[in-house]
Amino acid sequence: MPAERVMPSDEATDLIELTRDIVRKELSPVVASTERAEEFPREIFRLLGRAGLLGLPYPEEFGGGGQPYEVYLQVVEEIAYAWASVGVGTSVHALSCFGLATFGTPEQQQTWLPDMLGGELLGAYCLSEAHAGSDPAAMRTKAVREGDDYVMTGAKAWTTHGGHADFYKVMARTSDDRSRGISCFLVPASAAGLTADPPEGKMGLTGSATATMQFDHVRVPADHRLGDEGQGLQIALAGLDSGRLGIAAVATGLAQGALDHAVAYAKERETFGKAIIDHQGLGFVLADMSAAVESARATYLAAARLKDLGRPFTRQASIAKLIATDNAMKVTTDAVQVLGGYGYTRDFPVERYMREAKVMQIFEGTNQIQRLVISRSLAR
Repeated sequence: MPAERVMPSDEATDLIELTRDIVRKELSPVVASTERAEEFPREIFRLLGRAGLLGLPYPEEFGGGGQPYEVYLQVVEEIAYAWASVGVGTSVHALSCFGLATFGTPEQQQTWLPDMLGGELLGAYCLSEAHAGSDPAAMRTKAVREGDDYVMTGAKAWTTHGGHADFYKVMARTSDDRSRGISCFLVPASAAGLTADPPEGKMGLTGSATATMQFDHVRVPADHRLGDEGQGLQIALAGLDSGRLGIAAVATGLAQGALDHAVAYAKERETFGKAIIDHQGLGFVLADMSAAVESARATYLAAARLKDLGRPFTRQASIAKLIATDNAMKVTTDAVQVLGGYGYTRDFPVERYMREAKVMQIFEGTNQIQRLVISRSLAR
C-alpha cells in the first residue's frame, strides 16, 4: 500500500499525488521491459522534468520548484517505489546541478540552470576514478590552464548517465595540492575529446547507464569553472551530503515496493488452510520488513529537516544512507524469501529489487565510509 505521509503543505500533498499519477500511468507499465532490455529511459526524464519534478529543491527563479528537501526526497521515494533506476537518476541529476546552484555566478546560473532544472538538459556527476573511489582526493584527472581555457585529461569511472547526459559536473586536479588542488567544472557533452566507454554490465539498475568517461585533451572555457580554483573538493563533499539523502530515499522507496509485493503475495498464497501471512513465522518476517521501511523513512526525513533549517546534517545524512540502504538489502532479500521459489524467478519483480538494493550500500560512499564519517563526527 502507498506510504502514509504527513506533508508540510497542500502544495506538497499535491506534488505527491502528481508523482503517484505519473508513476502509475507512465513508469510502472514499462519498467520491467526497459530494465530487461537494458535501455536508458531518456524520455522518462524529460517527462519528469516537464512535470517540474527534477528541479524541486532549487529556486523558483531559475525554474526549480522551491521545495524543502523534506518534500523533494519523498517525491524521489515515490519514483523509486516503481523504478529504482529512475529514482537514482533523479537524485544524480539534482546532485549534478548542486555545484552550479550553490557556487555558480549569477551569470552562470541564468545561462544554464533553467534548462537543467527543467529537464531539457540531463546531468551527470564525475568524481570517482578507477583508483580513487572512497578517496576522491587521490584523483589524477587534470585540468591545465591555457589562456581562456582549461585542457582536461584523464578518466572518470562509474558515471551515472555516462554517454547519455547533456552535461557533466567534473572534478579535476588544477594543482598538486592533495585537497586544495581540485576544481569543479561544467562540461557539455558536445565537448571535443569527451567520450564514453561502453556501459558497465551491472547486476542491477540495468536501466541506468553507468560508464567511464574519457577526457582526451578536452578544452573547457574558464567561465565553465564553478567556484574558485581549488574549491572543487569542498563543492563535491558538500553535495555528497545531499546526495546521500537522495539515495536513502531511493532505497526506502525500493524497500517499500518489495514489502508491498511480499504482503500482497502472502495474503493470496495459502498453506495448511490459511493465507501464509496468518502463519506467525512469516507474519513476523513481514512485520520486521515494515518496521525497517518505516524507520528508514523517519531517519532520512529527520536529516532532511535539519538541512531545511540550515543546520549541519553531515552525520545524520550518513546515518540515513547507512540505515536505509542496509534495511533495503534486508527487506528485499526477505521479500524473495516470502515468495519462495517464485521470488527467485523473473516472473516477479522482487528478485530485481534485491539486485538493485545491493549497489545502494556501495555508491554515494560505501556504508563502511558512512560508518567512518559517523564515528569521526562522534569523536569531535
